[in-house]
Amino acid sequence: MPVPSALTIAGSDSGGGAGLQADLKTFERYGVYGMSAVTLITAQNRRHIKEVFLLPPDLVTAQIECAWEEVPPRAIKIGALGNRAIVEAVVRALRRPDLPPLVVDPVVVSSSGKRLLESDGLEVLITQLFPMATLITPNLLEAEVLLKGAIAADDEKQMQEAVYALKRLGPQAVLLKGGHGVGPEAVDFLFDGQTCHRLALPRLTGTTLHGSGCQLSAAIAARLALGDSLRAAVEEAKRYVFYQMEKALFSTASALDSD
Repeated sequence: MPVPSALTIAGSDSGGGAGLQADLKTFERYGVYGMSAVTLITAQNRRHIKEVFLLPPDLVTAQIECAWEEVPPRAIKIGALGNRAIVEAVVRALRRPDLPPLVVDPVVVSSSGKRLLESDGLEVLITQLFPMATLITPNLLEAEVLLKGAIAADDEKQMQEAVYALKRLGPQAVLLKGGHGVGPEAVDFLFDGQTCHRLALPRLTGTTLHGSGCQLSAAIAARLALGDSLRAAVEEAKRYVFYQMEKALFSTASALDSD
């Protein structure tokens, strides 16, 4: 039986913790053959991004086409796109009848505060790419940018209203991530157009996982490539990232104990 494949269209993280490096590691952990199309190159580590270099749109297109010719992907994950021209190139490359499940992580600003999508690209992302998406996975900060309004992190009713508003932007489904919120639980909301599911796990304090959003969306894409339903893919991906965060917390605690 052929190994299922997935394609990530995202930026490169020289530190290896986020971006397409994190995506490819996640694909491999699920036994999915990973391919990549690089959109931008960053010089970064867990603390900050030093430099960002955007690739020519034609080169991004060529990477997508070559990947498709070799091994047609069973799922696609999209991360940082950089600017309008790259977003438009990706949209053109993906306008095809055999488009598999498409997971869009709308990376606008990095966790360290560096802009990874220029303002002219945001409108195209929303109006042209979102309607093609099986799922978009914004966190609270990204949702505020997309909806041009504040969302109270401790107000689940506001989060649900935001999920409905994000769905109206055109994707088939929305996962609003509440990891930047407050309280004993990290609460996400998944809206598939019919039902709004509340997905909660204990909030882990004392650690942050660089690239957690990348890993989550990549894990969802991997599970979709393996044939999971959307909800099953999301729930499994959440468990996977939670486990990675638990490992990071344990490693930090062990290092402190050894000092």
